[in-house]
Formats: sequence, structure tokens, C-alpha cells
Amino acid sequence: MSGLVQEVESANAQYSKDFGEKGNLALPPARRFAILTCMDARLDPAKYAGLSEGDAHVIRNAGGRASDDAIRSLVISYKLLGTKEWFVIHHTNCGMALFTDVIIRNLLSNSLETAQLTDAGWKDVGKGPGSKEAEFVDWLTFPDEFSSVIDDVKRIRNHPLVPQDIPIYGYVYDVKTGKLIPVKEAIEIGKVAA
Repeated sequence: MSGLVQEVESANAQYSKDFGEKGNLALPPARRFAILTCMDARLDPAKYAGLSEGDAHVIRNAGGRASDDAIRSLVISYKLLGTKEWFVIHHTNCGMALFTDVIIRNLLSNSLETAQLTDAGWKDVGKGPGSKEAEFVDWLTFPDEFSSVIDDVKRIRNHPLVPQDIPIYGYVYDVKTGKLIPVKEAIEIGKVAA
């Protein structure tokens, strides 16, 4: 067993000792909203959005993108668990802007091992074999976090399973300051129709 596994198990043992009334939290989120955000380890939605356990649904993936699976989760959040507002929050200095679909497809076709980012770009340092399956994945890369928020709010708003009475807000989290920056065009797109 790795040292990391032991650290996680030890931290969980400490956490569960003082779990107390958290075992009685209701299934629906108490504050009735959901956040779609990036998996980046520098982002802590509980802190930047003032959440406690049981307050909101937080859906995370690479880039915080409105993938089919993320929209599926948002629809379940609304339809079965009563969320009434959604936030799409991307962030500055996102790794998803450091490569394109073509780059990751080429890297994965050569090797499944971890690549390195060098001054000259991504370099595959692994040994094969790779996999051609990467060609069939939409990696949802983007060059700019503000336009990606707009694209994702638009994609959610226009999805046939998303009710038009749910407001969708778009923000970019600044990893240098901790501030949420409103993306006005995304917020406009996400408004509830009058």
C-alpha cells in the first residue's frame, strides 16, 4: 500500500470521528443550486462559493465543460433534486487551454504514459503502444476561458432537456486572486426568458 493511501485513510478516520449530524443531511442540496466547474486542484468550490456540506451540487470535469455527462448531471440535479439555479465556473490558467484535440490525440496514439510540457510544447516521453481510441473523443479543449464559459452556458441553455426557467450564470475564477469574474455575455444568455 502506498503512503498516499495511508494518508487518505488516516484523514478519513479523523474526519469520520467527528461526522456527527452530517449523516442526517437531506439528499437535495439545501441551497438549491448547482455548480459546474473544473477539476483543477487549485479550485475549492466550497471556499470560493461559501459552501458547507449539503448546500449545493458540484459537478467537476476537465475544464468545467458542459459535456453530455455534465448536462445529464445538471438535469438530474434539477428534475429529481430541485436545484433552481446553475453556475458555470471556468478559471484562469486552465490546463485545457494548453493543448488541442489534435495534440492529445497524437500523444495518446503514441503512448498511454504521462507526457511532459516543455518550452517547445507537449512531448511524449512514454513508450508505446498507444491507442487510436483517442480519435473518437471530443476533448473539449479551448483557447480562452471566457469564450468557453459563453459556449458552455449557450450549450446548456439550448439543450432540449433544460427548462427555460432555470437561470444559468457564467463566471471565470481567477487563480491568482480567488475572485469570481462575471462573464456578462454568458449571464445574458443564461437569463430566464421573460
